Amino acid sequence: MLVETLRADEKLARWLRDLESECAPRSDGTDLRDGPDLPDANDLPDVLLDLSVPHEHVNELVALRELLAADPAAMTLLRQCVGRFVRDMGEIGGGWEPPPFPASTGALGRTFNVFVFVAALPHVRAYHRQRGIPADVSRRTLADLGRHLAVHQRRSGTVGLRVPWWIGLHFHGELYQLGRLQFQRARLGGHTGRAAAAAGLDTGPGELCLSLHIADFRGPLSPEACDRSLDQAREFFARHYPEERHEVAVCHSWLLDPQLKRYLPADSNIVRFQERFRPAHEETKADDRNPVGFVFGDPELPVEGLPRRTGVERAVGDHLRAGGHWYGGHGWFAL
Repeated sequence: MLVETLRADEKLARWLRDLESECAPRSDGTDLRDGPDLPDANDLPDVLLDLSVPHEHVNELVALRELLAADPAAMTLLRQCVGRFVRDMGEIGGGWEPPPFPASTGALGRTFNVFVFVAALPHVRAYHRQRGIPADVSRRTLADLGRHLAVHQRRSGTVGLRVPWWIGLHFHGELYQLGRLQFQRARLGGHTGRAAAAAGLDTGPGELCLSLHIADFRGPLSPEACDRSLDQAREFFARHYPEERHEVAVCHSWLLDPQLKRYLPADSNIVRFQERFRPAHEETKADDRNPVGFVFGDPELPVEGLPRRTGVERAVGDHLRAGGHWYGGHGWFAL
């Protein structure tokens, strides 16, 4: 059984105890275990397809839903997780980060958080309605669940979520897909906040910002697509979060590593994307896994055999084969 396997791990057993304590009924009658249950086996396929879950995963997830439903302890855990997740819906940094489950929990452990997000959907959609989020923005934002299932399949050959905490941002009202780019309601870190303040902006560390993310499977990162996304974001957040002031857009990504300019033409989409940003600070810790994972689909691939089919593939692979390393970039610009 899933919960018994989790209790056998000391850290996960402590997590379970903390979760049970947080979700215990309160003096005001609030019980975080109350709430909507999973869609039944007849309704679940449509829900999954609405979330862009790959068609080849639907039957397996429906079968796993039946396995989950037959385990009372696992269903109690699911309700506790949903209750904790939606407790502070929309609060920046308030999202719940589930721990990774061990491989011994099998397919149910790999997909447990898919069911958490599915069960949380009524809460998410209610929050979106309250904020007046357009239906198309809501749909495209939550569809990132399906994209990440596809990423997991590409890397591991199995159904599952590699980074469920990331999808938690989408389902927690902290991140929205607006055209080509994703925009996360966030707060400025120390380096970036000080850099923006030093440039004369009325902001600083801890103040609100929009953090930009570049999703895979979304077509080219063209300047025109980015401009449209930024225009959408300015209008979207002013309308749906009027109480928040976002003076600065930030990005923390290997795509901002200035070394890319040594390999890519000046008019390439990546270089033109970099030029939108002012550097916040220089990263000193190498990270070769991120570019290899994002460009080639698997961060564990041996450097010697990396393909050279595109300019970006040649840049990432040739630089590593020459003994170089890649670093995350940190940039910002005024909105």
